[in-house]
Amino acid sequence: MGYLFTSESVSEGHPDKVADQISDAVLDEFLAYDPKSKVACETMVTTGQVIMAGEIKSETYVDVREVARNVINKIGYTKAEYQFDGDSCGVLTALHEQSPDINRGVEREDLENQGAGDQGMMFGYACGETDNFMPLPLEMAHALLKELAKIRKSGKVMTYLRPDAKSQVTIEYDDNNQAVKVHTIVISTQHDEFDTDDVRMLAKIKDDVQHILIPATKAVLPLRIQKLFEPGYILHVNPTGKFVIGGPHGDSGLTGRKIIVDTYGGRGAHGGGAFSGKDPSKVDRSAAYAARHIAKNMVAAGIAGEILVQLAYAIGVAQPVNIYVNTYGSAKVALHDNEIADKIAALFDLRPYAIEQRLKLRYPIYEETASYGHMGRTPRTVTKKFESAYFGNREMEVELFTWEKLDYVDKIKAAFGK
Repeated sequence: MGYLFTSESVSEGHPDKVADQISDAVLDEFLAYDPKSKVACETMVTTGQVIMAGEIKSETYVDVREVARNVINKIGYTKAEYQFDGDSCGVLTALHEQSPDINRGVEREDLENQGAGDQGMMFGYACGETDNFMPLPLEMAHALLKELAKIRKSGKVMTYLRPDAKSQVTIEYDDNNQAVKVHTIVISTQHDEFDTDDVRMLAKIKDDVQHILIPATKAVLPLRIQKLFEPGYILHVNPTGKFVIGGPHGDSGLTGRKIIVDTYGGRGAHGGGAFSGKDPSKVDRSAAYAARHIAKNMVAAGIAGEILVQLAYAIGVAQPVNIYVNTYGSAKVALHDNEIADKIAALFDLRPYAIEQRLKLRYPIYEETASYGHMGRTPRTVTKKFESAYFGNREMEVELFTWEKLDYVDKIKAAFGK
């Protein structure tokens, strides 16, 4: 029997994502000048105010207030009428030294045996539904908001757009778990009050979404996905009728509150740990990336059509306490899931230090992850510039989204005799 499945995304101007981006920008600044930095930076944003708290151990100094203001302005909160803008908001910091009780369990004389920064379980997931091995509803929800942000920043059409926005996509599947069509799209976007008539204003926004945003989004999707937009799908635009008050003024934002948007849109599983603001010694982040790297390469290698990988750690212990695999009956090899897990354990060194080295996680690569998902992104090399009044300016070439590279496919095929 067929079914419906829904995933959501939020824009870079959503208050929770503003908080995520500030936390990750702070992390990047520390790693740019001291790659050994230990950072756990949490951010809250609300009307005219940014509050940062957490623990940091580093040999460098970062003007975190300036970092926060730069992020806010880059997102697009640049007007006083938003009740939250980068130049005038207050920034309160309550960052302090990392607990020595935690640090003693993480740092080791033998770097390779560095302990996990915390206990917990992390999941990685991949499926063959899209070209980047991500679930289709989430991929489409992200795509809609990426295009909406491009339209807003271009300033050519839909000039009333403000930074805060959310999307939601429902896909209809058949009995064989194959996507049949787009069932429902929801777009809620913050906007200027550009008309005195609310009904007329909403009609204009909905018409623009239908005739500007959705065609622009379809154009960046593969043809087979475009064909899922059959006539008659349900479209909800700003269902409350008005969305002028938004961003951190409309709702407070917190680091780590959009973990499902950050990962798989409700497909697979989630261990509960957030990513943003955490350096890679925190396995909440690094092991989740490692699990995604494994899952994606396994599906790309033809081992299974869909796979979930769980890793779990004890604080201060290097080796994971378990590796669990679920192929949902889609395995294409004559092995049980526990046997597949054993082969994964032999192929991948899952100690925290090994993950950091393999995925190049001790570099300032994190601000880019903090909006539109950490998974399913395109790995690429970029040049990043950092400015410090205390330690000078730095320019460095870094690799983004290394956990999305298909660099283990051949090794996996050889190990599984494919």
